[in-house]
Amino acid sequence: MRAHDSYDYAVIRVVPRVEREEFVNVGILLSCAAAQYLEARIELDEARLRALDPAIDLVVVRRHLQSFPIICRGGPDSGPIGQLPLRSRFHWLTAKRSAIIQTSPVHTGRCTDLPAIMEHLLERMVRVR
Repeated sequence: MRAHDSYDYAVIRVVPRVEREEFVNVGILLSCAAAQYLEARIELDEARLRALDPAIDLVVVRRHLQSFPIICRGGPDSGPIGQLPLRSRFHWLTAKRSAIIQTSPVHTGRCTDLPAIMEHLLERMVRVR
């Protein structure tokens, strides 16, 4: 990657009971237009979700979360959204929703190593220390 490209990211959240607005961060969506990079990584902490909603259907949650990396990769198995240009996919994935799966507002940064930034964001925003 070129030196100091701009990137955008959003935190992927599960909001088990939307009316309560409580959520657990479960992944990162990272995009860099200059590098033609779009990736989503999910790390689901089931125990934390069950603490917010013991009756949550984790099978359904996992299935919906799996769509993020699939859409990011694109290709014939990614559905119509996965066929869009990278930036359009990023904007579709980060669109405001009142659903059980949501994203944070989009944030921007600059870096020289996107995989390192992904790891840093997961460590800081998703993983429990």
